Amino acid sequence: MPTILITGASRGLGLEFSRLFAASGWQVLATCRAPERADALQALADRYAGVGVHKLDVADFAQMDAVADELAGRPIDVLLNNAGVCLDSDAKPFGALDYSAWERTLRINTLAPVRMAERFLPNLQLGERRLLVSLSSLMGSIADNRSGGHVFYRSSKAALNAAMRSLSIDLRFQRIGVLILHPGWVRTDMGGGDAPLSPEDSVAGMQRVMESFRADRSGAFLDYSGKSLPW
Repeated sequence: MPTILITGASRGLGLEFSRLFAASGWQVLATCRAPERADALQALADRYAGVGVHKLDVADFAQMDAVADELAGRPIDVLLNNAGVCLDSDAKPFGALDYSAWERTLRINTLAPVRMAERFLPNLQLGERRLLVSLSSLMGSIADNRSGGHVFYRSSKAALNAAMRSLSIDLRFQRIGVLILHPGWVRTDMGGGDAPLSPEDSVAGMQRVMESFRADRSGAFLDYSGKSLPW
């Protein structure tokens, strides 16, 4: 039975990923900042014996180390970096940027996924599918940026794309595949109620992209339908 580790699993896309993979018969290692308040995730764990909930704030690297130590020796087929934030503020535009918020955005959206890959690489090496997946955004595309704004979020996702592209090369000889996925504009807390895409449709599409992964696509930047996106 394959195993997936998911960050930010208590709501939105992370919760839907947990639900879909659990229903597909996977073991799900679902992590979130506050399991005691993650009612929907706990209900999912009650429904599926293969779902385990672990406390992890990806911004807390000591906590990340503790979870990695707890799961040492356990094969992981897919490591899914889903947790992310958008801390750009219209109240503090250019000229009054909140640099502490930018630093936190970079820590969560860029540094944490890379460090997750480092800490859980031994687990991926024990798995059969050996796939590292990070959720990015079309807003991280430099070529596609024609509207400006969201400097924190855009820069963090562009940096994530660059880092994961490098890891796809560095980890190739260990037979670790890397995917960078754009979920689309989805109706979540981050995407807002006007987004055209449901979490169910987005996640189902991304699951299909993962399931059809080939080694020659490692390092690709794709949307939820498998379409290649500009860097």
